[in-house]
Amino acid sequence: MRRRPLSLVSLILALLIEQARPLPYRQIVFGPVSRLADMLDGLFNAGERKHGILAWMFGVGGLVLVTGLVFAALFALNPLFGVAWNVLVLYLTMGFRQFSHHYTDIQLALRMGDLPRARTLLAEWRGRSADGLSSSDIARLSIEEALVGSHRHVFGVLFWFVILPGPCGAVLYRVAAVFAEYWGRKGEDPVFGDFGGFAWQAFDFVDCLPLRATAAALAVVGDFEDAVFCWRTQAEKWPDDGVGIVLASGAGALGVRLGMPVVESGEVADRAELGTGDEADVDFMQSAVGLVWRAIVLWVVLLLLLGLASLVGG
Repeated sequence: MRRRPLSLVSLILALLIEQARPLPYRQIVFGPVSRLADMLDGLFNAGERKHGILAWMFGVGGLVLVTGLVFAALFALNPLFGVAWNVLVLYLTMGFRQFSHHYTDIQLALRMGDLPRARTLLAEWRGRSADGLSSSDIARLSIEEALVGSHRHVFGVLFWFVILPGPCGAVLYRVAAVFAEYWGRKGEDPVFGDFGGFAWQAFDFVDCLPLRATAAALAVVGDFEDAVFCWRTQAEKWPDDGVGIVLASGAGALGVRLGMPVVESGEVADRAELGTGDEADVDFMQSAVGLVWRAIVLWVVLLLLLGLASLVGG
């Protein structure tokens, strides 16, 4: 009965710590988990899907199980130890600031009228050339990256943190995401075979409900009618319709147009138009920050209400 209030306390503490001392995600989280994926690849990969399923179960399932056992042992000793474990795991799995500093730097460069620097920063963030992009293109792509990043590094983790006991859900989401990304990159190598195919499908399943929860939260704290309209009519036009749900809802909630063709690495990338309203600019970038924070507050309030309900019911 006390889990909901403790979850709320853990979430607030983890957010505060992460804001004060951002975690170097690639070195502290992605690096070790990807090395685990490499080890499992070496142990299990015979080029067949069934071996990938077994490796995923050992890697993701094993870490989730260990996380849950540690939480249960610490909580049995003292609930505060359980809270401390929750905070540590959330701090390691969320990584809100690991993408937001890129966004803030780009926003500042555009505000100062320094278009070349904004292009350089965007290229570093996305890993693709930004030569020739206009200020509107940069603002639009930055908002898209921020919306997807806020889902991947905040809302997706929070969804499973609330659903599963202790911090098991946070570990499930983060490790499943890393396995899908890491094995997905290697999937282009014929030697790798179909070993990583299950990791992609498993993460699609894990991410299915969180994507919709994120889109719903953005709609509630933004322009609800436009967000729902864009979600229903535009999301499926995006190449990844799961990501399209978040982008379409976010665009509608903000009243800005996202997507649309852009020049990337000298070639025109033909992308569907998402949202309704005006061209993206630096002011919309600031509005997107407010939208994400309002959605986080909404999650906190919902956790608070669930906690109060569990206390009253208990």
